[in-house]
Amino acid sequence: MDAIWLSGADWLAVLRIGLGLWWLESWRHKDKKAWFERGTGIAWAADVAAKHRWTAVRSGFDTMVAPRPRTMAYVVVYAELAVGLGLVAGFLTPAALVGGLLLNVLYFTLMIHDWAEQGQNAMMALISLVALFAMSWQVWSVDAALGWF
Repeated sequence: MDAIWLSGADWLAVLRIGLGLWWLESWRHKDKKAWFERGTGIAWAADVAAKHRWTAVRSGFDTMVAPRPRTMAYVVVYAELAVGLGLVAGFLTPAALVGGLLLNVLYFTLMIHDWAEQGQNAMMALISLVALFAMSWQVWSVDAALGWF
């Protein structure tokens, strides 16, 4: 593979790190006080789920999220942080990529009718797939330094 300035593996690491920074920005801009104390994030998602045309989304939300809104707020917020840190550092990178991909699929499915965010979710999911299947943790990562994966 020919590449300009960096090797192909290095460019994949740049892509992985960029995706990690995107997740960290998603975590950083969240109003944690509103999410944790007032439950705004989960309340918004509940409103979207309640109006969703797919029964599976409504019932899935009612079963998994609605009974534990405070816990789920922490899960969502800290999952974004963990994915971001894992990708930037290249630590447990395959798990971080799969976790981020799952979050994007969940977000995409919940907001299937809200096209404002769908481009972001689709692009982040695509980058996750490329970074996963190209094994982007081969360089510039804790995983590579430790000889993992």
